[in-house]
Amino acid sequence: MPDPGSPLGILGGTFDPVHLAHFALARAALDRLGIAQVRWIPAGHPPHRAVPQATPEDRLAMVRLAIAAEPRFVLDASEVSSSAPSFTVHTLERLRRTFGPAKPLVLLMGADAFRGLRTWHRWEEILGLAHIAVATRPGFPLAALDAALSDLFGRCRLASADFSQEPAGGIYPFELVAGTVSATEVRTLVAAGAPDGKLRELLPAPVLDYIRQHHLYRT
Repeated sequence: MPDPGSPLGILGGTFDPVHLAHFALARAALDRLGIAQVRWIPAGHPPHRAVPQATPEDRLAMVRLAIAAEPRFVLDASEVSSSAPSFTVHTLERLRRTFGPAKPLVLLMGADAFRGLRTWHRWEEILGLAHIAVATRPGFPLAALDAALSDLFGRCRLASADFSQEPAGGIYPFELVAGTVSATEVRTLVAAGAPDGKLRELLPAPVLDYIRQHHLYRT
């Protein structure tokens, strides 16, 4: 059981399906960012994306299979079947009620998501609820931020991945080699009849097995 004061990583997403880039981000949080546990939170109705192709039950099952071998990964099924929009600020407020005001929370995301942060619902409140760890590609640090986001990044940037000093408020960028795989690419390849050898480069093996057994993303 992680120490009550240790940082908790939060990885939300549609996970339609969960793929190896998701897994690499969560693994980096454990191995490189001093995060004791990563909470995977599949979204029910992501407001900025199309309706997921897989059912909530299938997406939940795939995440459960993907993370089963790592005891520091925890599945949070609170939102996947909800009819309400899955806004990140609501998720963080829920976790604050659960873990209290002193628990360091670290929202994990890629650079593309961070660049779009100002389009998120009540985005100004997010850093009051959690830190943000932003994964960038090697050789491509965060750039092309608009003025408001650049100012926020400059004021809140952490010099190191020490999230334990405060419960929220910091931004830490770090390089991550995770490939360019996307869920859209995976669905397209499955629908096109791509061989398992290709798909195993993009998906955890139990997830590919589940997709095949349940005939997901075929059309």
